[in-house]
Amino acid sequence: MHGAGNDFVVVDRRTDQTRLDPALAGRIADRHSGVGCDQLMLIEPARTPDAIAGYRILNADGSEARQCGNGARCIVAWLARDLGLRAGAYRLDGPNGSVDATIDAAGRITVALEVPDFDPIRVPFLAMGADDPQRLDVAGRTLGIGVVAIGNPHAVLLVDDVDRAPVGELGSAIERHPAFPDRVNVGFAQVLDRNRIRLRVHERGVGETLACGSGACAAVAVLHRRGQVGDSVAVELPGGTLRVDWSGAGAIRLTGPTAFVFEGTLLI
Repeated sequence: MHGAGNDFVVVDRRTDQTRLDPALAGRIADRHSGVGCDQLMLIEPARTPDAIAGYRILNADGSEARQCGNGARCIVAWLARDLGLRAGAYRLDGPNGSVDATIDAAGRITVALEVPDFDPIRVPFLAMGADDPQRLDVAGRTLGIGVVAIGNPHAVLLVDDVDRAPVGELGSAIERHPAFPDRVNVGFAQVLDRNRIRLRVHERGVGETLACGSGACAAVAVLHRRGQVGDSVAVELPGGTLRVDWSGAGAIRLTGPTAFVFEGTLLI
């Protein structure tokens, strides 16, 4: 499946608990010798009475992720087809707790991710204070970045033109900078107007992806806090456009497309 080009192998493990270790996850995610994907989304039994299912996330390098907005939306689409879900509100058990989702009459899926947390300790980011932007010395440059946790860690760098942004050069360097002990997702954001931005994202454990749902939310949260965008923002990524809604309080909401690509049986 994919959401705006952010692609996933979705594995239904509600009854099959075959162990997927990091090495196997890496082989499945390999685009040359495996299926190929940004992340594996593992559907699991619900852990709480009001959830329809649970899920876990494995990155392409086999590491475990704490959140994936586009992946969560794809999980809802998969379950909607499998369970015959209609328009309405549903709940998933995600890696960090409950994730509320809605399906509208047109089949569009929205997920409510966590409340953005700008405390550097929660990212975690080893900062001297709570200033924004934070100063980061990397690859011979001094950068000003915004940091925020939305179930997973994000650094957001404001650029004049995303097409010319040094994503390849700086993405990995920032991801693995010692100031981020758990590594970090890195967004390069260009503000077009108060309701529209462009974004490229280097995902932790993956590299640059065509889209990143939590990265879109992180960019909007940082820019909203600075007063540079409004409460509903179209985020244009290389793979498509997502919508992020956030008023500055409460959970941040992500809406966008989902698509089924193909299905099969993997022999392991």
